[in-house]
Amino acid sequence: MMIKQTSLYCELTNQQTLHLRHIYKEGVNGPCIFFMHGAVENGKIFYSEKNKGLAPYLAEQGFHCYVADLRGRGKSLPAISKTSMYGQTEAILEDFPAMLAFIESHHGSFPKYWVAHSWGGVLMNSYFARFPEVINKVASCVYFGSKRSLYNHHISKYFQANLLWFGLAHLYTKKYGFLPAKKLKWGSDNETRKSHRQSALWAKRAPWVDSDDGFDYAKVLKNKALPPVLHVAGVNDKALAQPVDIEKFIDESGCGIQKMTIYGRKYGYSFDYGHIDMLTHTLAHQDQFKDLISWFTQYSEPEVVVT
Repeated sequence: MMIKQTSLYCELTNQQTLHLRHIYKEGVNGPCIFFMHGAVENGKIFYSEKNKGLAPYLAEQGFHCYVADLRGRGKSLPAISKTSMYGQTEAILEDFPAMLAFIESHHGSFPKYWVAHSWGGVLMNSYFARFPEVINKVASCVYFGSKRSLYNHHISKYFQANLLWFGLAHLYTKKYGFLPAKKLKWGSDNETRKSHRQSALWAKRAPWVDSDDGFDYAKVLKNKALPPVLHVAGVNDKALAQPVDIEKFIDESGCGIQKMTIYGRKYGYSFDYGHIDMLTHTLAHQDQFKDLISWFTQYSEPEVVVT
């Protein structure tokens, strides 16, 4: 049986359409997984059209993978421009609900497993805080290199975060009306001015509070148990998600089951993974991808908890 890929389109408004890439093995009706990319990214971090990457790997195991492109990213239309006024608040309150409802309607069931890369994990936990009734529908999650605020002191962090993200990016968004990350070769997709501003605020160790309406995510999640989360850290992820950064994110993400595993040769793995190649390296299939399957198997049923 072959792995198939289909583009699905969810109409958000008369002017905005969200794209989901459905990747699955033909004739297999397995559980579905919801994927969320990070900042200056789109869903292609999880797959290639030649069936390489995490989503095709999971489709081969019988899962139905639904890989999201947030508004304006990837194949979602229209693309980000200076007229794009939305940010991460809209992603949490509008994009997520629309995509999840679409997946449930298309597949016939709510996504049982969730996978995120980088800032996508922050958006997922923010969504859980806003919509706690969803928590009991999700069996488990895996976050690759997800952190909210940066606490590490590696020199590359001061370059990539302090100089570029907190400094030069503001000048570029002022000049262009959005962050042209693709043109700058900072990432695979662009950011709106608002989404950059909001994510930069949180990355600076600021309170986990929404800049639009003051919603306090950390306060809401403090005593709440989210679905079990496996956090993937890479030995060579020096700037964007060192273990100390992920640990801080774990600490503020409720009281549920959370585990971090660091992937590198000194820990018995095949390669010293970084922030991007933890998902794209060919050896990931025998390291973190296999551990993801084990995590999903271990936590295969949602726990019914009081939210």
